[in-house]
Amino acid sequence: MDGLGGLPVEPGGPTELEAAHTPHMDRLAAEGTCGLSIPIARGVAPGSGPAHLALFGYDPLKYEIGRGMLECIGIGMDIGPKDVAIRGNFCTVDANGVITDRRAGRIPTEKCAELVAKLRAIEIPPYEITVEPVKEYRFGVVIRGEGLSGDIDDTDPQVTGKAPLPAVPRSPAAQKTADLVNEWIARVAAILKDEHPANMVTLRGFSMDPSLPKYADVYRLKAACVAVYPMYKGVSQLVGMDVIETDPHDAPADEFKRVMQQFEAGYDFVFCHIKYTDSRGEDGDFAAKAKVIESVDAALPVLLGETGPDVIVITGDHSTPAKYKAHSWHPVPLLLWAPETHMPDRATAFGERECMGGGLGHFPATDIMPLALAHANRMNKFGA
Repeated sequence: MDGLGGLPVEPGGPTELEAAHTPHMDRLAAEGTCGLSIPIARGVAPGSGPAHLALFGYDPLKYEIGRGMLECIGIGMDIGPKDVAIRGNFCTVDANGVITDRRAGRIPTEKCAELVAKLRAIEIPPYEITVEPVKEYRFGVVIRGEGLSGDIDDTDPQVTGKAPLPAVPRSPAAQKTADLVNEWIARVAAILKDEHPANMVTLRGFSMDPSLPKYADVYRLKAACVAVYPMYKGVSQLVGMDVIETDPHDAPADEFKRVMQQFEAGYDFVFCHIKYTDSRGEDGDFAAKAKVIESVDAALPVLLGETGPDVIVITGDHSTPAKYKAHSWHPVPLLLWAPETHMPDRATAFGERECMGGGLGHFPATDIMPLALAHANRMNKFGA
């Protein structure tokens, strides 16, 4: 559950996970083992890309990957080894060019596609610039040409009340690409100036192909991804998972049915992503985030039949407390259920406070895959 971790709104109150009615997760917590994972390092609020890499066992400090690559590959854009991929957001700016809404009111995907069609008219020879809609206010950009670099800072200031930033190179080699991007942004601004609410853009996650080691080679697993949002399909594809086509309107029960279908089809490992815990946290809607968690809990019996997986891990990539309306540095609750191989701890429910005292303790998120493999009896002994 993306952005699962949370905080009490008032001191002493429950977190979103603790406030949610989750009888199935609570039972698995009582039968299993709990803990708190640290996505990157203590005190560091992670982006979704590095947080997911950590979930998959890849050191996010070693394998840096930009969100642009994840977003663009997730919607099937053609990306070559020398191309730069960028994740774009439509936003709202006032008459002074100051951002008043970073997501342009979460415009419908249909409106996003309409605006993207206008941006495709921009040509800056000799470069080839491809723009595609993603979902709601998000779009992807791929730039193709010689001598490009993804070593560029985001133009999104990450707050309202400030103007979009220019594309600034982090190294001399990226100056030409930054100049090209700034020219493209200026033309975009001219095209969108009379639109509302999406009258400007910000760009994030400038990146190139990181050539990650693949799941089949690292873990000897046939792995699949069941996800709705393109970015999470992208990171899964980059690590070698097969991305299973999933209806954008699927409820958690529908996603879990697809998970079970993949096990029946011979997959060893399935990653299932639920987005809206994160979205409701970013909206600052505590009650709505709790309801998303409840919908996941209600669907869990789909995974718990006799033919279900040997190991179930329920966690998030990072925390997104509704109180913060943003990703935060707080450790992420994790539940590991593997009835054949684990020793239950003293947790009686699934929540942050129970996880604080859980048997897994506080540990790096990169340990999750080795733990899951071990409990599935997939790890060999080390040494003689």
